[in-house]
Amino acid sequence: MSLLQIFMMILVVSVLINGLLYLLYKDKEKVDKGFTFVYFGLSSRRKFIRSLWSLPIIILSLIVIYRSSDIEFYEKLIMVITFFVFLLELIFNYYKWKKYGYNERVKKETL
Repeated sequence: MSLLQIFMMILVVSVLINGLLYLLYKDKEKVDKGFTFVYFGLSSRRKFIRSLWSLPIIILSLIVIYRSSDIEFYEKLIMVITFFVFLLELIFNYYKWKKYGYNERVKKETL
């Protein structure tokens, strides 16, 4: 089985699991303090912090994979696309935290 086939299989399974967890946690209250294992149970601020903590791990992993194996062009392309998707997620979580986190504080202060 090639690396591309393994990547596609992992991608499909990840999308299915993430979709299921999203549906389970969609209408539940989000946690801003304490430990929560499931990503979808976190507030926007906590999602941003978790993504920020993951950034060095992802960069190190990509460097190790790139240096330790003889990978083809399309595999390098998959690595670059994956990294940029992660960066987009990080930016989106920051934007969502600043937009909705601030509004939640204002609502509590005015009541």
